[in-house]
Amino acid sequence: MNKELLAASILDNAVIDFARSSGPGGQNVNKVNTKVIARVPLCTLAGLDDKEMELVRTRLAGRINAKDEIVVSVQEERSQVQNRERALNKLIALIVAAARRMPPRIPTKPTRASKERKLTTKRRRAAIKGYRQKPQLE
Repeated sequence: MNKELLAASILDNAVIDFARSSGPGGQNVNKVNTKVIARVPLCTLAGLDDKEMELVRTRLAGRINAKDEIVVSVQEERSQVQNRERALNKLIALIVAAARRMPPRIPTKPTRASKERKLTTKRRRAAIKGYRQKPQLE
């Protein structure tokens, strides 16, 4: 994955819309569109190979709309410029995190001590449950 190329393609191809934000801001909330909605078409992303693109599609499936775009909205700041910056950084971070390949897990065997601990706790638990039963008449 080429992060610089990916970030450049996101910055170049992002479609940014603005809307009225909720939350603090006083009268500014009613007058200024500070909420930022950023969209990036998946077909324009550069710097990802086919396997990484497949990972992005599966891991970010909830953020991809019908037009095959990743959508992010930010309304944390009172400033439109700061929200725009945050939205673009959030897009880059999301795509980089989703495209990261995890190393294969190497299975290990439980140690002798862990097996002993498990059996000890099972015996202790069985004894506790055994005390709950009615005593048997002889």
